[in-house]
Amino acid sequence: MAEPAKPLLIKRYASRRLYNTETSDYVTLEDIAGFIRAGREVQIIDLKSGDDLTRQYLLQIVAEHESKGDTVLPTNVLTDLVRSYTTNIQSVVPQFLAASFEMLREGPTKVIENMNAIPNPLTAMPGFDLMRKQQEAFMKTMMGGVPGWTNTAPAKEETGSQDPAEELAEIKKQFAELQKKLSKL
Repeated sequence: MAEPAKPLLIKRYASRRLYNTETSDYVTLEDIAGFIRAGREVQIIDLKSGDDLTRQYLLQIVAEHESKGDTVLPTNVLTDLVRSYTTNIQSVVPQFLAASFEMLREGPTKVIENMNAIPNPLTAMPGFDLMRKQQEAFMKTMMGGVPGWTNTAPAKEETGSQDPAEELAEIKKQFAELQKKLSKL
């Protein structure tokens, strides 16, 4: 069995310059973003303290792209992320996001299948059905423009002849109700 490639090690010097240990040269945040887009795992370590700074720099890359108008995260999603740091739902958000992106990586045909998979330990969580529907809507929106992607997985339950606008309005209503319940906790 082949060993997975080790992450590209980037060292941050006291001057805050970033040093690529593979090529023995200095790199920028944009270079690091390029490595990641090319499929490389990256690890950024502070040379002096040995602290892992990878998360900090990844967040900085996302923030810079967002500030340039490359919006991937809508304001309401960012707001919900900030809220998640101050609520009991904090422990569920990272798992939910990680699972969503893992499904994206696995391939479009598995996305909807995984959302409808049974048994799923999260299904017992209050509001899970609403989150599943929102995730399905998110995936349809995100993947709708990707060539070759179609929702071929069987639906868990048929919604009848309800049009997408009505379905979205219902999801928004359910989400608002869930937010009210969560705020009372």
